[in-house]
Amino acid sequence: MRATVISSLAMLVILTIASRVEGLYFYLEGSERKCFLEELPQDTLVVGFYNAEEFVPETNVFVQPASLGVQITVEEIFDNNHRVVNQRGAASGKFTFTAADSGEHRICFQTNVGGAGWFSRQAVRVNLDIAVGETGMLSRDHTKSEQFTTLVEKVQELNHRLADIKREQMFQREREAEFRDESERTNARVVRWSIIQLIVIGATCAWQLSHLRGFFVKQKLV
Repeated sequence: MRATVISSLAMLVILTIASRVEGLYFYLEGSERKCFLEELPQDTLVVGFYNAEEFVPETNVFVQPASLGVQITVEEIFDNNHRVVNQRGAASGKFTFTAADSGEHRICFQTNVGGAGWFSRQAVRVNLDIAVGETGMLSRDHTKSEQFTTLVEKVQELNHRLADIKREQMFQREREAEFRDESERTNARVVRWSIIQLIVIGATCAWQLSHLRGFFVKQKLV
């Protein structure tokens, strides 16, 4: 029993390390809209935490005024840019969505900061953490202090991770199958075109030989 528990915990640690958690920060100028592309398998849960801060030139620091707001949109590129998330919130918060189908998703951010001209635009820094798949270990303040208290919760988390890996593998197999089918169709077209070329060349050679033969026979008779 003890060995089974240790083995389960070890696998959980490995899957925790293998989870895809992307952290980055970027800058927006005024009401600029910035987007990122994320290719997701079907039924994948995505959780994002963001924190926006506005730059104050007088003090040369980034602050978070109460008036600062962020609009987040998520669109399915493969489905004519169908919008699945349209969220307007405070300067700090989170967003979640589940991929209804496999394909590329566009995640966009825009603030309510604006200006009358280019030099009057206020710079906004956005810190973003995106967790792809069932994580359960990602907390609001992005610390690793949260731990599971019972073995049942650890096993449930392990099952979620295994399900995510299985979906990812199925998605990759589907992409490989599509690529293989396309390669086979291309090879078949190349073979058909080669056969047609051989037939045309053979017919041309036969016609030329027949023409030369008739020419030589005619010259001999003359």
